[in-house]
Amino acid sequence: MVRVRGAQENNLRSVDVDIPRDAIVAFTGISGSGKSSLAFGTIYAEAQKRYFESVAPYARRLISQGHNPKVEAITGLPPAVALQQRRGTASSRSTVGTLTTLSNSMRMLFSRGGTYPADAEPGSLDSDAFSPNTAAGACRECSGLGVAHTVTEESLVPDPSLTIREGAIAAWPGAWQGKNLRDILIHLGYDVDVPWRKLPKKDRDWILFTEEQPVVTITPQRDRVAKPYKGRFWSARSYVLHTLADSGSAKMRERVLEYMVSGPCPVCGGAGLRPEALAVTFAGRNIAELNGATLGELAEIIRPTAELKAAGTASRSAASNEDTEVAVTITRDLLSRLEILISLGLGYLSLSRATPTLSPGEMQRLRIATQLRSGLFGVVYVLDEPSAGLHPADAEPLLAVLQELKDAGNSVFVVEHNMDVVRSAEWIVDVGPQAGDGGGTVLYSGPVAGLADVPESATRPFLFGDAEATVPARRRAERWLSLKGISRHNLRELDADIPLGVLTAVTGVSGSGKSTLVSQVLAEAVGTQVNGAPPEAEDDGDAQEGGEDPGVQVRGIHGLEHLDRLVRVDQRPIGRTPRSNLATYTGLFDHVRKLYAGTDEARARGYNAGRFSFNVAGGRCETCQGEGFLAVELLFLPGTYGPCPDCHGARYNEETLEVTYRGKSIADVLGMRVETAAEFLAGVPAAERSLRTLLDVGLGYLRLGQPATELSGGEAQRIKLATELQRARRGHTLYLLDEPTTGLHPQDVQLLLAQLNRLVDAGNTVVVVEHSMNVVASADWVIDMGPAGGDDGGRIICAGTAGDVAACDASRTAPYLAAALERLS
Repeated sequence: MVRVRGAQENNLRSVDVDIPRDAIVAFTGISGSGKSSLAFGTIYAEAQKRYFESVAPYARRLISQGHNPKVEAITGLPPAVALQQRRGTASSRSTVGTLTTLSNSMRMLFSRGGTYPADAEPGSLDSDAFSPNTAAGACRECSGLGVAHTVTEESLVPDPSLTIREGAIAAWPGAWQGKNLRDILIHLGYDVDVPWRKLPKKDRDWILFTEEQPVVTITPQRDRVAKPYKGRFWSARSYVLHTLADSGSAKMRERVLEYMVSGPCPVCGGAGLRPEALAVTFAGRNIAELNGATLGELAEIIRPTAELKAAGTASRSAASNEDTEVAVTITRDLLSRLEILISLGLGYLSLSRATPTLSPGEMQRLRIATQLRSGLFGVVYVLDEPSAGLHPADAEPLLAVLQELKDAGNSVFVVEHNMDVVRSAEWIVDVGPQAGDGGGTVLYSGPVAGLADVPESATRPFLFGDAEATVPARRRAERWLSLKGISRHNLRELDADIPLGVLTAVTGVSGSGKSTLVSQVLAEAVGTQVNGAPPEAEDDGDAQEGGEDPGVQVRGIHGLEHLDRLVRVDQRPIGRTPRSNLATYTGLFDHVRKLYAGTDEARARGYNAGRFSFNVAGGRCETCQGEGFLAVELLFLPGTYGPCPDCHGARYNEETLEVTYRGKSIADVLGMRVETAAEFLAGVPAAERSLRTLLDVGLGYLRLGQPATELSGGEAQRIKLATELQRARRGHTLYLLDEPTTGLHPQDVQLLLAQLNRLVDAGNTVVVVEHSMNVVASADWVIDMGPAGGDDGGRIICAGTAGDVAACDASRTAPYLAAALERLS
């Protein structure tokens, strides 16, 4: 047993609990109840701290260390590995291959087991030569990125019917500079009065692309007094590149950017590698082709070599080593690792797929697969919602992997909201009963069946099918939004009809094209027409079913006249610094600051609303600059944050804190949870409306001043939704949400559904990408995509009511949706 005594991390109330080792243990409870504080903030953090204590003091300075958990004692704790939900890294150089380290094996395979061309020295390239991320392998033209940014004749001369005098070369500068370049061409003998397209190609290429910069004497004909001067010629490309590199004017740089085009590097063809590396092949393909194949295809390509019985001896002097023991050894290892990924439903990915385009669920499964291959024994794996972002069909292989980790002699601790995963566990730790101050207590720790006898558990009714829920009355669409000929990623000439004025759920297995259709095609194509510009793209990449972004291609859209506005409610952070918080993002804090500025004490002192901002000088504590804390570096121990010694974490100076409302300072209000603040500010209509919507989406446990950096993606999405809900109802708005139930307990899902229905009842349209069958079953219309992921997906398998899709034989969603409908009936 792992015995935890006196855990007080975050809202945990001196928790004592015993948890079995060598078992799959599920930690459950509503959002904010304290389950993650127990599993990650206490158990994993303590295991990590103990490991660092075994590391040499000097080495600890080089390692990013966690915090010291607030717990009296933990005994029986083995080493721990955490697999937490994270979006892909922002670097486009990070790929599925680099994340899983499969790229290392692929490079070694080509270096030692590849077939070299006849004119090359056999075995002359080291493995680094096959990596676009090294100086030895990166293409000189594109620096290994595979993408070149350049200019073309079409981009520099958008209207070839014009003459040079009429401004055919649009990329050239205007005013005197442009006339100067034209006069130089006249002096050099070029005809500036003939349509561009009629100029000889040799002349056109020289004018646009030459690197020469001849200097000639020009006598301008346009001035009243002709004064000769020396003029230097710049080709259109030279001018654009020079302006981008050296101009101090942002406006000029922005102007010439319009004439740049991005596309596959013309030298490496988008592979990012040098020609000598691309000349080496294995099984008739170069490394870029194998990296671009799906994992399933790659496994079949290398399988014949991996299964060779009689392999020869490798030699660096041989032209090919494909049938040697080196190639057999490397391909066997590759094949075994690929089969794990394929068994987890990731066979549609490729090694070259950029990690920013992966969903959290895909990232999680890649990390789990890596750990499964590690062969560790006696370790506690702490997983954060491993089923998040997974279709029920993809979650089933995940359960088998968790069992494999346990059978290998490890303990598996899972923080989970998926009741199917919880039912498969051997032990459950239920935390609650509510969120925030109403939680932090272990309601039950024992075999799963025993939770049925704990009536105060919010998890119990959903785990045992006792929850009260019904399928709402279906709304019928009277108008439709039709998109014809959609092409992007794995969507190829797809036609999609979206009903307006109802709640639509788009579902399908991972990689089937759901997010591409909703978060990209609808967001960009419709947003550009309705809002005048597409919504801002996610920094961490939302292209969950594709690699490079080719842009949206839609042949036709009909029904836009029924929409006035498009809003994408995504999981991007509401802010990237601790200064951004719940109160500032929703606009609630503006009302609070005005409230305090309107008190008698504030008026007497001449304080305005700005005095009550912790971001500007005047009212804030200058010692901590309004942060409320100071960083403390301890060299050999984990760095920590301590309360500011002057304001003690309040963020404001003493004079500002002397102004109170109903006996509370503004710092006290920032420290309140939403549910407490709703009572305290009940007489302030604007603040009351904001707080009510936050309560309605299940965020009553958050503090008003909780930094944005501490919020999960699901919490950030619900804050954005609450911000929309508090605005005046206007109707005719299209709301797009991508997996809004990620990280939500089933009880919170019911709250979220109620708010989505509020938006629809107000005359709006809501489209959600969703894996929760309870949400799909409650939708008015369902679009099921598939039949599989990657190139095998991208099609609409069936569309209709939930009952229609549940009866569709070709749908992989159908059996799970049918079960959900039966539960709700």
